[in-house]
Amino acid sequence: MKIIIQEKRIIQIISFLNSLEIKSTRFSEMIQTQNISMIHNFHQALTHSSNDKIINYEKLEFFGDAVLRLAASDFIEKKYPHMNVGERSELRAQIVSDEWLTKLGEKIGIEKLIIRGPKALGDKNSKKTIIGEATEALIGALYKCFNSIQEVNLWLDNIWEEDAEIFLKAPYKFKSKTVIQEWCQSEGYGLPVYKITEVSTENGDPKRFSCDMYIEGSKESSAYGKSHKQAETSAARIFIEKLITIGKI
Repeated sequence: MKIIIQEKRIIQIISFLNSLEIKSTRFSEMIQTQNISMIHNFHQALTHSSNDKIINYEKLEFFGDAVLRLAASDFIEKKYPHMNVGERSELRAQIVSDEWLTKLGEKIGIEKLIIRGPKALGDKNSKKTIIGEATEALIGALYKCFNSIQEVNLWLDNIWEEDAEIFLKAPYKFKSKTVIQEWCQSEGYGLPVYKITEVSTENGDPKRFSCDMYIEGSKESSAYGKSHKQAETSAARIFIEKLITIGKI
């Protein structure tokens, strides 16, 4: 299907791609010549299905998922060659997560490029999800330009280097519930129990849910979150920090 893309949209896409500052000669040349295949790929990556049921980012998002995992694996192999497979899997899970993709999308300002229909525009709850999905589709489109992960790594490696170090310095902050579960098992305790109370009905409220965490029937920590998962994770993290302070972990 032939896609007609308005000149204003082309300029918008070109400006956005330049802002990514990907240090690749062939990518720069493709931008300068306004390669039509490249423009189509990125237009599709930045179009939500609520605007166009046929030409949208869903296929590129699916494709980008595999590209992202491959590029992240390549980064870890180069940066941490002595890391074992289990540690690599754990690190990769963090640097390709939905949360990480959303943060990246927000950092590069992708939201203003995404074409959405009225329904999606009015749905504030889906905003972060759409940002993350479009960012993954963007990565898929970047790969399709060259059938290579080279440009993906030239763009993301520096970002991953910083984010990986943050994770490796304090991994418990990113997998708190797992750490608590392992600690309970090592101490001969039963699994922790998380009790959730909804204290607000407002979507997006950072204190919508309250969580009390119990170990062996004793309440060890409390925290809030805008979702069950976030409240539970925060409660687990607070308890881990207590354990670190008293030297028990």
